[in-house]
Amino acid sequence: MSSVALARSSIEPEWVLPSRGRVGMITLIAAEIAIFTIFVVAYIFYIGKSLSGPMSKDVLETPIFNTICLLSSSLTIHLAVRALRNAKVGAFGLWWFATLILGSVFLVGTGREWHRMIYEKGLTISTNLFGTTYYSLVGLHAFHVTVGLIAISVVTTFTLLKKVKPEHSERVDVFSLYWHFVDGVWVIVFTVVYIIGR
Repeated sequence: MSSVALARSSIEPEWVLPSRGRVGMITLIAAEIAIFTIFVVAYIFYIGKSLSGPMSKDVLETPIFNTICLLSSSLTIHLAVRALRNAKVGAFGLWWFATLILGSVFLVGTGREWHRMIYEKGLTISTNLFGTTYYSLVGLHAFHVTVGLIAISVVTTFTLLKKVKPEHSERVDVFSLYWHFVDGVWVIVFTVVYIIGR
């Protein structure tokens, strides 16, 4: 081996294949982005095209608190993964549980918003185009939050049973990609529904 090749091999790190879990999660997220794109485009296309009320300006209240909770959960899940990588299982459990609480507060807030819109404002999924596109888009996101909370609850249970170890940090990191995706999508949904759509 020449001295140039030897020098180059000592400088450049060897490329390692990403884990199957990470590749699978990235593939899932790519497919989910395509689905959300369709729902967002449909929502934007039908803004203002309902022939009867209630309209978005009549029923929507901006969910600032819920949004802060959900976006904060990206920080808590990041801190949880970092704690587990550093073999701080107790800190991991606390940050992971905080993520569960913040996500749950967001989901309960969405449920309360829907209850108000259905029973007080009379907007259902079949009322008009706005109702159809609103409940479809926000409901799709709420479904993804629900799936994420179920997974977070399972990991919380394993943590309480002392089954989570530092060697599991790669797995929880892979799952955290999904949760960051759910949070990122909410930024788009929030912008389209509560800012552009009003």
